[in-house]
Amino acid sequence: MSAFADSVDVAALATRLLVLPPSWGAVRIVAVDGPSAAGKSTFASGLAKALGGAPVVRSDDFPVPWDGDPLAWWPPLTSQVLEPLRAGRTARFRRYDWRRAAYAEAVEVPPAPVVIVEGVGAARAPAAFRIWVDAPYDVRRRRAAERGDDLGDWERWAASEEGLFAADRTRDRIDLVIDGNPE
Repeated sequence: MSAFADSVDVAALATRLLVLPPSWGAVRIVAVDGPSAAGKSTFASGLAKALGGAPVVRSDDFPVPWDGDPLAWWPPLTSQVLEPLRAGRTARFRRYDWRRAAYAEAVEVPPAPVVIVEGVGAARAPAAFRIWVDAPYDVRRRRAAERGDDLGDWERWAASEEGLFAADRTRDRIDLVIDGNPE
């Protein structure tokens, strides 16, 4: 988690999250939202580790077309993950492999004390706590190129995200803002 050490004390945040009241059944949903390539996945992974291995469900685990609705992952997330967790059951879904353009292994998400939902639109979740991770556009574009994204697709996606965040007023529901550009 060293990339975010200057932004937040992740251990202290984990302690703070564990004493919040559950937000969804017996589970505390922690939403990690923000634009693509801002550092959400990196931050969510570090936070999960600080929480003793909390499950992380990522928007990237679900197929969403580059030129489509950034919230296309929401219906399967709700039916396959959120609803079972609210009922106190283990959630099950098949992870989508973006490189192969096919479904991959089955994933189980137990009703843990904290479950992290990470991705564009995650702040819509019935969250006990909402985190926004952001970085400048040029940094995010560079990261997208480094991870192999088609930049034309990525730029269209980034424009779709901006529209979603503005219409949804996502930032109005955020509890903590993280700088995803520690450089």
